[in-house]
Amino acid sequence: MLNPRLAFHALLIIGLGGALLSSSILAGATLLLAIAGMVLSARKSLYKDGWDKPKELRLLHFSFWFFVLVSFLSWALEGFDYEGGKTLGTHARFILFWPLIVAISYARIGARTTFAAIGLVAVSVIGIFLVTIAARQGALGQVLNSRFGGGINPISFGNLALLGGMLTIVAAMFFVREKRGGLAVLFFIGGTAAVLISMLSETRSNLVALPFLLIALVPLVGKRLRIAGLIVVPMLVAGAIITSDRMSSSLNGLLHDGQLDSGMEIRLEVWGQALNMLRESPWSGAGLGGYTHRIESEVAAGNLPEHFLDCCTGHAHNDLLNNAATSGIPGILSWALLIFIPLATFGRNLSSRHAATAHLAAAGCMVSLGYFFFGLTEATFNRTLFLTFYLLAVSSIASAMFTELSASYVRNRARKVSATIITKNEEDHITDCLKSARLVADEIIVLDSGSTDRTVELARELADVVEVTDWPGFGIQKQRALEKATGEWVLSLDADERVTPELAREINDHLADPDADAYKLPWAVTIYGSRLDFGRSGRAPLRLFRREGVSFSDALVHERILIPSGRKIKTLRGRLTHYTHRDFGHSLEKSAKYAWLGSLEKHRKGKKTRTMIYPTLRGLMTFVQVYFIRFGFLDGAVGYLTAVTYAQVTFNKYAGLWTLDRPARFEKS
Repeated sequence: MLNPRLAFHALLIIGLGGALLSSSILAGATLLLAIAGMVLSARKSLYKDGWDKPKELRLLHFSFWFFVLVSFLSWALEGFDYEGGKTLGTHARFILFWPLIVAISYARIGARTTFAAIGLVAVSVIGIFLVTIAARQGALGQVLNSRFGGGINPISFGNLALLGGMLTIVAAMFFVREKRGGLAVLFFIGGTAAVLISMLSETRSNLVALPFLLIALVPLVGKRLRIAGLIVVPMLVAGAIITSDRMSSSLNGLLHDGQLDSGMEIRLEVWGQALNMLRESPWSGAGLGGYTHRIESEVAAGNLPEHFLDCCTGHAHNDLLNNAATSGIPGILSWALLIFIPLATFGRNLSSRHAATAHLAAAGCMVSLGYFFFGLTEATFNRTLFLTFYLLAVSSIASAMFTELSASYVRNRARKVSATIITKNEEDHITDCLKSARLVADEIIVLDSGSTDRTVELARELADVVEVTDWPGFGIQKQRALEKATGEWVLSLDADERVTPELAREINDHLADPDADAYKLPWAVTIYGSRLDFGRSGRAPLRLFRREGVSFSDALVHERILIPSGRKIKTLRGRLTHYTHRDFGHSLEKSAKYAWLGSLEKHRKGKKTRTMIYPTLRGLMTFVQVYFIRFGFLDGAVGYLTAVTYAQVTFNKYAGLWTLDRPARFEKS
């Protein structure tokens, strides 16, 4: 019986590798993978395997479906136009992103399969080139002197051949790190050949994109080679420009005659039309079919020449301006998120010490950068081949990167760790907290401040040191616990926090050979039966640090860990589960307590609030930050409730500060 995981590997290789041979191969493989992902999602197969859904993949998913949502609304607002419907049909493929993630993650596809698929893109480029020469009976000169398009649009072929070639070079560098020299040489030769063939398309955006794609290789090489790259990259780009007849003639015309070639003149006119549409309807645009109708009407009125009907009715030859013209400001936002969320996600992992992760991150950055620059002169997301390639490339590289990242935490820690926890009436939490802490701690210290339940009894069963003290405030109490620690490193936890197994493996791996002096641990707030990945969980509090020279502030609440200047702080990926409260009543009680303590702390430091306008504005700012800026809306109804709750806490804190100054004012009067 066929192993479904192997079938998914094969589909990915066929889909990406065959993209330039036939768009149907790419579309068919993508659809089959997506259908498999839908079935797996319905059966919850991936979650039964213990998959911990990375929040970064959820954010990527948002960038794809938001693009489709904006397109749909634009189409609806224009009255469900036929031309707009065709464009929406293309954009709608992006809704397959999450099923693709599920299928590729279920198959545990990693760097090797992904890079093998990418390598086949270069092979297909070389194959198309050789077949074309053979079809012309070996007339190499004829092929070299014409604009080569591989049987499709020269722009589409040139852009994707360049991207495939550069990605294949990244694969070659990965296989060098894997000590597979023969394979690395083959991939490097194939990638370089594909890049050279792509230049035969005479596509100007290739020359603009090339230096940035080369720069994306820089994090993968040593410091000496990086310096050499500063010299080599400009030389390669200059050579590419000089050998490009189309680019050379364009530059000569601009420098000597002050005129652009006809292709650029047409684009400038089209871009002007797109900007006019944005000015006329900044919030809705002209509609998905509005651009086409506008060009047709301008030609009919004699304002544009007839040849615009042949070249420029489908899109504005620029991704940003095309989205601006058809969907207004929301379209600009959807395009920006579609490019820059993947770019940021991959960019954060470029410096990973794990070779597979770093190389996949570089490949992902290349895809986003490539499409940014290709989109300067072409509406890539309005072309089916371009869009589907982006969909499958981003989903496969992202899924493989997080699969590799999760599998990379294999080292055992070589540093002694002390976990410190302060408690009061935490019998519901303390046992699970201490068990999770033991995954990374050699010593556990609990300081209790007079619990009246079984907290101390339960703590003594699992902790190494348990003491009962008075309550001087959060900062001083945590400092007391820190002073009892004997480990070289300290993990400071609250009783309502849990170290997840994934985070434990990551901590142990990093403490085998620490690359920083302190680490922030991202929260995963869990309330009302939901784990929040965004909003309040957007924070990463400092929890793990080298003990020497570190202390806690003496704040009554929201104490800070004081790290000596000059020390390096990094943020880990794993999640620190945070059970902030038991129910809504407990939430109200805890929120009121923390708000009042915050008021007292600010008053102690001499802070003042003179009017109630400031608490109101701070509350609104907190809601905007938690719900919108930190993407809290992606956590659904619980995310909304959490944002409102924290906005209320902020308002109460500053309103409380305002009341604390009132008696003093009354006495003075």
